[in-house]
Order: sequence, then structure tokens, then C-alpha cells
Amino acid sequence: MQNNQWARMLAYVTGLVNQKLLLQNEYLSAENRILRAHLATRMRLSDPERSTLAEIGKRLGRAALHQVACVATPDTILAWYRRLIARKFDGSKHRASPGRPHIPPEVEALIVRFARENSDWGYDRIVGALDNLGHSVCDQTVGNILRRYGIPPAPKRSQNTTWKDFIASHIDVLAGTDFFTVEVLTWRRLATYYVLFFVHLETRRVSIAGLTRHPTSEWMVQMARNAADEYSGFLRGQRYLLHDRDSKFCATFLDVLRSSGIQPLALPPRSPNLNAFAERWVRSIRQECLSKLILFGESSLRRALSEFLDHYHSERNHQGKGNLLLFLSPLVALAPHSRTVRCRQRLGGLLKYYSRAA
Repeated sequence: MQNNQWARMLAYVTGLVNQKLLLQNEYLSAENRILRAHLATRMRLSDPERSTLAEIGKRLGRAALHQVACVATPDTILAWYRRLIARKFDGSKHRASPGRPHIPPEVEALIVRFARENSDWGYDRIVGALDNLGHSVCDQTVGNILRRYGIPPAPKRSQNTTWKDFIASHIDVLAGTDFFTVEVLTWRRLATYYVLFFVHLETRRVSIAGLTRHPTSEWMVQMARNAADEYSGFLRGQRYLLHDRDSKFCATFLDVLRSSGIQPLALPPRSPNLNAFAERWVRSIRQECLSKLILFGESSLRRALSEFLDHYHSERNHQGKGNLLLFLSPLVALAPHSRTVRCRQRLGGLLKYYSRAA
């Protein structure tokens, strides 16, 4: 008798729970239909969301899915489940792909760099250079990469020499020259002075050859003799001199240089970038010095040029040379631990150099 009472009570409670679950399912299904009716586009599910619906849908079965499935059809959900099982046993990710392995980007960049920086290097030479760095590739791979970048083989690359390559390979024995003009105030009027200078491309050392108001051919010949002097000339030890096509670089000036073993190289028309070091020095002295001064007479100009040259060589940092000083003066005492900072001024404070006091 007591067991029957417990059975009735359990059936009653179970019925209440089932009825409550049915009502919840009915509400959720209705809410799902209403929400889907307000969606403007089709729902796009991610792979984890498809996997979740597939696992639950498999347990429900096709018949129950027909009643509750709204996002996708029962066949679609079951297809997701089959795909989930197939993915479990898919070993394609662990299989090696056919063909040769891909060349790492850093090795490909080295191949292109070696070919561009060395015009006479063939495929085998590049392979050897890569092997020295621990990268093993074959010559056919090198050829394929160079063809993809439009770089011809070594015989064709070595036929043409650009100005950039020429300057890079001869920079130790290359110098440049040019003129710039300065307006100087005299007692009568403004006078235009022509300043001739030479610059050594490797060290960036600059020498003022001379300045004059009338750069005649006789004056130019004398400047060439001074610069090419084998004992004290700025161009001693140099083999090439870059210059533009200014008529002031006359034939007699060039003949004096050739007789001293210096080959003048005339730049193509309208190409100041090919004498970039000289052009950059002119910009520096104009911006940092001459444009901020009113020059009275030739002596004032000579003093300004001399002071700026000393500052340029030993007191001015150069970004093109690692942001260092070109020629550190032996008069500058190096005292890195001193707390006192001193300032050396030139041209009334226009040019300044800071160092630690000894």
C-alpha cells in the first residue's frame, strides 16, 4: 500500500516536470521563430556553433529535429555531424605536401640582395655564399627566384654599370668638385664671389680651393695645379674627379688634372644627384652659416668659410657617417665622467659645439 502511494507521488512530480519542460521548449521555439522573422539576412554560423548543434541534433534524432530545428534543416545538421566525425580521423594536416619545400622569405631576400650587389655573381657563386651562411639551396632555385624578380643572369647584369655601382666601387679614390656663389657687401655694391671646393667622397673631407669674382681659365688652371700637387694638393691619391658641365671647368683645367693622373668625369646634364655629396655640402654651409650672415668684404667671407670648415670637420655630427664626428680634434679633451659641459662657439655663437670639460 505504501509503495503504491510513492509511485503515484513520483508519477505526479514527473508529470509536472515534463509539463514544465514542454512549456519551456514551446516558449523557446516560439521565441526563436519570432527572432528569425526579424533577421534581415541569413544567419551565418561558425564552425564551433555548427559542431554544438550537430552533437545535440544527433542525440535528438531526425524526428525530433523536424519539430525544433529552425536555424538549419535536420539533414544539414546531421551532415554537420558526419563532417565532425570525418574531421576527427582526418590526417591530411600531418602529411607532407608534394614537391620541394618553400624557400624562407629571408633566404629569398638574401638571394636578391647578393645578385643586385654583385653584378658578376652567377647562380653557383650565390649558392656558395648562401652555404657560408648555413642556407642550402640549389642553383636552379636561385635562377627561378631571380627570374621572378626580373633580375637577369650574371653575364647580362655585368654588361651595364650604373653610376651608383661605379661610385660605390671607387669611392676611396673619388672626389667631387663644384662651385657655389655668395653675395658679399662691398663699399660700392653687392659683389658675387665664386667659391670652388673639392670633397673626398669616402671621408667627406672638404677643401676650399679658392674664391674669386672672375673665375677665368687662368685662375682655374692655377686651382687645378694647386689641387693636384703631389705633396700638398687635396687631390693627391685620387683617381677620379666628378664635376658637372659648367663651362668654368674648361679644357685646360681638365688637361692639368689628366696630366697628374686624375681622370675628370663629366656628369650627365641636369643630374645633381650624381654629385650628391658636393650638393649636400653646399646646402649645409648655406643653411647653417652663410644665409644667417651679412658678409662685408672678401675677408669676412674667408673667415666664415674657414670657421665653418673647422666646425664641419671636427664639431658637427654627420648622419651619413653613423651620426659621428668626421675628424675629432686632438685639442678636444675627452672626459666622459665630467659633469661640466662646455660650449665652443664660432662666428659669434652661430656655430656651437658641446663637450665635457676635462
